[in-house]
Amino acid sequence: MFDADRIRQSFARQAFMTTFEARLDEIAQGAVTISAPILPIAAQQQGYAHAGLTFALGDSAAGYSALSLLPADQEVVTSEMKINLLAPATGDRLVARGRVVKPGRRLIVVLSEVFCGDRQVALLTGTMVPVPA
Repeated sequence: MFDADRIRQSFARQAFMTTFEARLDEIAQGAVTISAPILPIAAQQQGYAHAGLTFALGDSAAGYSALSLLPADQEVVTSEMKINLLAPATGDRLVARGRVVKPGRRLIVVLSEVFCGDRQVALLTGTMVPVPA
């Protein structure tokens, strides 16, 4: 069932991730890491990485970790996602590490931790819903 190429192909179709020069760093069954540079277009007024970028990376890492557990005839969409912003993201690059906490047939509970350097800047928890491909 696990197919890393499926994750790569899906990620390559995400225009939003391409816009922010995001890349897939690690793909494993139930866990995906995505990172992106903090570009001037993704900075907020104080110079920190915008929370929108932080959320997008965390949501995508969590979603792809869920997708890695599903058969080829299913995709995944976010049902709900909560973010706790823990610290300002100051640095060059954000790294989001998503993982499945509890797989299920109808709901998949996920978690993402987002880092900027050695500092954790956000924690996201949520649920993904399998849908037909």
